[in-house]
Amino acid sequence: MDREMRLNERAAGSGGGPLDALWHLDGVHTFFAGPLTYNASHQHGAPVYLAGLYGPFGLRMQGSPWLSCRTAVIPAGVLHELDVGGNPIAVFYVEPNGAGINALTPLVGNSRETHGVLVGGTGEVGSLRALYEDGASMRWMGEALADLLGFAKRRVRKEADPRVSRIAEMMRERRDDLASVTTLAGEAGLSASRFQHLFTEEVGVPFRRYRAWARMRAAIAKIVAGSNFTTAAHESGFADQAHFARDFRRTFGAPASVSLSKVRRMTESGRP
Repeated sequence: MDREMRLNERAAGSGGGPLDALWHLDGVHTFFAGPLTYNASHQHGAPVYLAGLYGPFGLRMQGSPWLSCRTAVIPAGVLHELDVGGNPIAVFYVEPNGAGINALTPLVGNSRETHGVLVGGTGEVGSLRALYEDGASMRWMGEALADLLGFAKRRVRKEADPRVSRIAEMMRERRDDLASVTTLAGEAGLSASRFQHLFTEEVGVPFRRYRAWARMRAAIAKIVAGSNFTTAAHESGFADQAHFARDFRRTFGAPASVSLSKVRRMTESGRP
């Protein structure tokens, strides 16, 4: 078997099938790797980097034809569809306190911009595929993602606005989803209207949409840690599980069961 074939060989679990879905969430990163089929039109509250782990995937933005690409960076708030064909894909979101979309663009190679999205025929795939395939990667995933983001950030000129970054960090640390816009704007030394304008300009979506994204991340983190869907929904500020399910489909274009029903978790040995 030659080197190219080995690099693109599909990973498999002990039963010969695809590995379970892999999630990692912390204050800056949200990372998913696993097989997906089709995600209907949806939009995120944070910019995202996509990488087909073993080959290209289909991507379509509102008003565009289907594109075939190996990597892509999609700004927050951009409606798009995915056709992955049941193959594993890496999905890497970065929060405003992690430099946002500017930190993701260097990860796309051989790129072109179309319909507001950066798509590439090459890019950073190998390290993300290694995270997916390594059964022990959950022990060091945060460090690996931080290294990757640091590598990319050194190649960008524009940093995230520190006022927006500070508010995003405060929301994470305090887990305070109920603070008013006026209160948060005051923390940043801005009027409410100026804060909302700056936030939308920096992040790509209005603050209210980002707050909904933060709530969704909190619920996913609880499910990944072992909570059931109902408990995670209530503890993260959703009225009920049905509300969470609707928001998840609107955010990701597919039911929560597709990526959250079979999730790799760490055992005491440090392996799934």
